[in-house]
Amino acid sequence: MNLLRKILFPFAILYGFITNIRNFLFDKGILKSYSFDVPIIAVGNLSVGGTGKTPQIEYLIRLLSSNYKVATLSRGYKRQSKGFVLADSTSNAEILGDEPFQFYSKFKNIQVAVDADRKNGIEQLLFQTNKPDIILLDDAFQHRKVKAGFYILLTSYGDLYSDDFMLPTGNLRESRIGAKRANIIVVTKCPANLSVDEQNKIKRFLLRRNDKVKNQELYFSYIDYDDSVYSEDKILKVSEIKNVNKLLLAGIAKPESFFGYLQHGNEECLTYPDHHHFTEKDLLEIKNKSQNKIIITTEKDFVRLKGSLPKEQLFYLPIRSSFLYASENFDKTITNYVGTSTRNR
Repeated sequence: MNLLRKILFPFAILYGFITNIRNFLFDKGILKSYSFDVPIIAVGNLSVGGTGKTPQIEYLIRLLSSNYKVATLSRGYKRQSKGFVLADSTSNAEILGDEPFQFYSKFKNIQVAVDADRKNGIEQLLFQTNKPDIILLDDAFQHRKVKAGFYILLTSYGDLYSDDFMLPTGNLRESRIGAKRANIIVVTKCPANLSVDEQNKIKRFLLRRNDKVKNQELYFSYIDYDDSVYSEDKILKVSEIKNVNKLLLAGIAKPESFFGYLQHGNEECLTYPDHHHFTEKDLLEIKNKSQNKIIITTEKDFVRLKGSLPKEQLFYLPIRSSFLYASENFDKTITNYVGTSTRNR
């Protein structure tokens, strides 16, 4: 923790007090939460920064979309549009935001919508002629105005919410006690070889910090990188390009593992802020540094860079969220909730 964050500790106490009061008012029904006659799964975290929400949403899409009409609803962070937008053939990353546009580009059999007002967004989706059977709320753990039927809380390995402090001293958006609202907690971005002893140690630590976790399911996941990179019209094996001189770039939170998977020797890595809007200056820098090299970026950055860099140079590396163990139990819990909810509608 740096000196400035320590100095701001009194503000963290004040911020924590305000968020606790807000949650108390929602818990007691003084501030109204709205429920809907459709299964709603909210995926989010207690902290700011990357905990792997996008691959977790994509996991749920793959799990559910073959049997149900699925819609995702995000706020569309840093998009240039306003209000409710339902993705269609005219949409792009500027209109939807990078992550929703990624969903729309990859999954043609779902609906993708954005709205900062999640209540209004749900109402608009349910007003559609082809209304969804299930709505997945992206980054909505703190959006108490809507009461989801099921909550999945993500916390990153090595940066557990139980170790953290409130903003601005730490990175927590709300107190650790907020974890009690989750039905499932997933420790994300774990080493793929994380031992059972280490998993049990984390379980005990989370249980000690929040006894409400005893009634919740706890899982461990890791980022599973694809063995190929993709351009608009070409596929290259990672093993084939590992030793090829290339330029790597990422505008995501915590890109170290992405670079580590692809980097060879002293290859240059360009780092930009999360959800970065690439300016003409940025694009010129990338072109000057890449020359005739291939450029490999994240899937989220690719949707913003496509069309602005030579397509024969620009590639992206897909990722997936995979569970260390008991994925079938996770799947069963989710499908049981959705099946029961849809039958009771």
